[in-house]
Amino acid sequence: MSSPTARDHNTASVLGVVLAGAPITRNQVMASTGLSKATVSRAVEELRIAGLVVDGEVDSVAGRGRRSTYLDLARSAGHVAGVSFGVQDTRLLVTDLRGRAITKESHATPGLASAAEAGAWLARHVRRVSAAADGALRQVVVAVPATVRAGAEVVRPPDALGFLAGTALHDTMQRKFEAPVSFDSDANAALLGTLAEEDLGERGDAVLFSVSSVFTAAACVDRQLVRGHTAAFGELGVLRAGVGDETLGRLLSSRGFLDFARQRGLRLRRIEHAWTRTLPGSEAVVAAFTSAVITAVGVVAVTLDPAIVFFTGRLAPLVEKVLPEVRDALASALPVVPAIVTSSTRELGLSTIRGAAEAGLRAAHRQLRDHVLTVRSKRLYAEADGLAGPYLS
Repeated sequence: MSSPTARDHNTASVLGVVLAGAPITRNQVMASTGLSKATVSRAVEELRIAGLVVDGEVDSVAGRGRRSTYLDLARSAGHVAGVSFGVQDTRLLVTDLRGRAITKESHATPGLASAAEAGAWLARHVRRVSAAADGALRQVVVAVPATVRAGAEVVRPPDALGFLAGTALHDTMQRKFEAPVSFDSDANAALLGTLAEEDLGERGDAVLFSVSSVFTAAACVDRQLVRGHTAAFGELGVLRAGVGDETLGRLLSSRGFLDFARQRGLRLRRIEHAWTRTLPGSEAVVAAFTSAVITAVGVVAVTLDPAIVFFTGRLAPLVEKVLPEVRDALASALPVVPAIVTSSTRELGLSTIRGAAEAGLRAAHRQLRDHVLTVRSKRLYAEADGLAGPYLS
């Protein structure tokens, strides 16, 4: 097959600008791409024929001469599905390729015994929520409470979802969809969702700790997620917490913290009682938790230098309670202490599902740009062999 032509690259550039900024005027496309009016018009016509772009409203403040028409993504261009698969709840969000919500659902996660059972349950819900959307399903992204490697392998999931370990769930779901399926940690998804919703200021550098069923971490630099080259990256949970041999992963996860508290004689009916009630032994347990928070923030402060650190999840209220002591301890050791912000479990769920959908959008946009660059050579190759008509989708 032949390589993409200059015309293909121009069309892909126009599509990229529309994907990033729709609705957008032709004049704005010309300014962003540096392409001539004729070249933009030709690219837009090809994208319209492909069913990706449509004309929108007329720009009423375009200035003298002929008014510029807004270009928009066609709803038939497709959609993406984001899934937040948790121990207690599972949320689903379907958006069009502009990120506009089409369908959103929340369900109690049932008792699931295997990756096959979980994959069938998730796939059934994804298909149902996608039924209301136009066009093809372009991408499915599933966020899970665990570390994820290479978009498929789940590492150290919570005990309640132990069957997630490995690639079985990903492989099961991928067999059920033509669209690509990818997995990511709930921390990465939550940080992506937060980036879409929060103003991080000029630096755009942040770290997010998910202190829920398991302890996971995510980081971004210049608003872009940081991903390591090896499996060791981001495994902060294995580090010592500064309390005996306890690790950050144990003290900063709800299950680990509850076990730690009970081993020290703190009789908790509910984990929230550790910070909502004054119980014998609670002071020492909360002090250990505080040391773990200080250690976690200190590690990322001296290595990643974030402007802000988010704590989100079930243990976030306890983080909020100990923040004054955490800030004082960090201020005595560091020249600059990053801002520390907490959010609730509900906010974690909303950010995670939004982030999963955002990850799906980014992947779908890349796929469409790549498709534009290769479709002409595929079409010519197919026509030469008598395999296809004038357009190969």
